[in-house]
Amino acid sequence: MEQTLSPIGVVVVSYNTAPLLRRCLASLQGCELPLRIVVVDNGSCDESVHLVRREFPTVTVRERPDNPGYAAACNEGISLLVDTCGAILVLNPDTELLPRAIESMADFLAAHPRVGLVGPRLLNPDHTLQRAAFRFPDLITTALDLFPPGEVLPGRLYDSWWHGRYPAEFGDAPFPIDYPLGACMLVRSATIDEVGLMDEDYFMYCEEIDWCRRIKLAGWAIWHVPTAHVIHVGSAATGQFRWKMYVALWRARARYTAKFGGRGLRYAHAALVTLGMLRLIGKAWRDYFSGRIDRNSLRGQLLAYGLILRTTGNLAAQPVAKATG
Repeated sequence: MEQTLSPIGVVVVSYNTAPLLRRCLASLQGCELPLRIVVVDNGSCDESVHLVRREFPTVTVRERPDNPGYAAACNEGISLLVDTCGAILVLNPDTELLPRAIESMADFLAAHPRVGLVGPRLLNPDHTLQRAAFRFPDLITTALDLFPPGEVLPGRLYDSWWHGRYPAEFGDAPFPIDYPLGACMLVRSATIDEVGLMDEDYFMYCEEIDWCRRIKLAGWAIWHVPTAHVIHVGSAATGQFRWKMYVALWRARARYTAKFGGRGLRYAHAALVTLGMLRLIGKAWRDYFSGRIDRNSLRGQLLAYGLILRTTGNLAAQPVAKATG
């Protein structure tokens, strides 16, 4: 591996995931490459900070009193490492790296100087394949998310190219992609120097899509490296606030579309989201009257869908500046 990529910086953002964070950090100990690890804690109420300081004394902890969002926390960690590390591994706390995962990704970066970012093969806790390589979202992706296959469309479409999937992910050879799932990605420090940090206006979701879009626009390639295996639990922190996170997801998608799409795409996206939210509002009322959900659940759903409609409409009316720090 090129000496310029060593050491590898590692940034882990934690939020009330202490047991998973312990496993994540423990899995890093077997890496043969020199690592500099930073944990940025977004105001956890559990023992995350004390756990890291007690059990992993070589790890740097940045303790925040609040939760500024995932992108902002990542940027804080990246900023501490990017000037002294050849590459930065951005890692969710609900991941566990299997042997030689980091080495495989770092070797690929070293061998391909115009590849700016790579992602590994992700596995579910039972070691089955978890989708980790995607095409940039478009109107078809949005339609399939809002009108789930199996309900109104053929189910096979959901796991197809039309929904941003790559058939090559089932193979063993590396291949170019638009972006990896943000749970684990290794990015070259030189790429960060050129492109900049993550857009902090994404509180949660789509920050990796935005970052990868900017990386590719700058002429860097992004690849999936299936020889690197990482277990990903998924939704460990976000699952704690289901409806808040659902609103955050669609707000982020609206922002991404407003930032990179023209006027026509922005309004087409807003129209699709409007139809999708109206469908969900109708479904929520039907579920309430049939007794499948209670009044509190109905209220939460209606509030979430209303917020999504308002945010999407506002962002469609005005583009978002592409310049980021």
